[in-house]
Amino acid sequence: MTRVLLVDDELLAREILRDYLSSDSSIEVVGEASDGRVAVVQAASLRPDVILMDMQMPVMDGVAATAQIHAEFPDIAILGLSTFSTDRYVVDLLRAGASGYLVKDTLPKEITAAIHTVMAGESVLSSKVTRHVVTGLAESVPAEVVPDPKLVDALTKKELEVIQLLGRGMSNREMAAELFVTESTIKARFVNVMEKLGVRDRVQILVAAVEGGLVDLGPGSRTGLDS
Repeated sequence: MTRVLLVDDELLAREILRDYLSSDSSIEVVGEASDGRVAVVQAASLRPDVILMDMQMPVMDGVAATAQIHAEFPDIAILGLSTFSTDRYVVDLLRAGASGYLVKDTLPKEITAAIHTVMAGESVLSSKVTRHVVTGLAESVPAEVVPDPKLVDALTKKELEVIQLLGRGMSNREMAAELFVTESTIKARFVNVMEKLGVRDRVQILVAAVEGGLVDLGPGSRTGLDS
C-alpha cells in the first residue's frame, strides 16, 4: 500500500485529489495539510511514501516545504502540483528535491500512474512542463560550467555516458539501442549513479548533472525523464 499525503490550501482541491486516488486500491491517503508548515509536521509524524504538494500556499510555500521535508526525509517522494504548466517555481521545486511536477488538470489515471512511477524510483514531469523545465535548468546555470572533478572521478565512463544521454532526452529503451546493451543494464547504471550522487530518481540526476557540468541542455534539448 502506497501512503500519500495531500497538501493544498484549497479544501475542494484536496477533496478532488482524494476522490481521484480512491479509484486505486493500492493507494491510501493518510493525511492532508493546508499549508507548507503543516505539511512538514505531517510528513514527520505520518512518514508518507509520497506527497502531492501544491506550490502556492500561505505560511510556507511548496518549494520551502519540499526543501525542508527532503532534507529531513529524503526517502519521501514529492510531486509538485500547480494550476499552471509554466509555474516559475518548477525549477526551484526540482532543486529542492521533488521527484516530479504535474499540472492540476492532469487526468486522474495519470496522477495515480505518477505516484506508482515515483514509488518505482523513477521521476515524473507532465509533458506540458517539460520544455519549461529544460529551459529553466539551462538558464539557471552559467553559460560555461566546468565539470565538477569530484563527480567525474566518482562516476565510471559508462555511468557518465548514460547521464549524458539522459541530458539529450533519451528513454531507457533509446539508450539501450544507442549503447547496444539491454534496458536492464541501463537501469542498473542509473541505480549506481543515484547511489553515488545521493539522489533518488532521474529528475535529481538531471539537476545534479546540469549543475555539475556533466550535461549540456542547449536550445531544443529534451529531458530523458521517462523510463
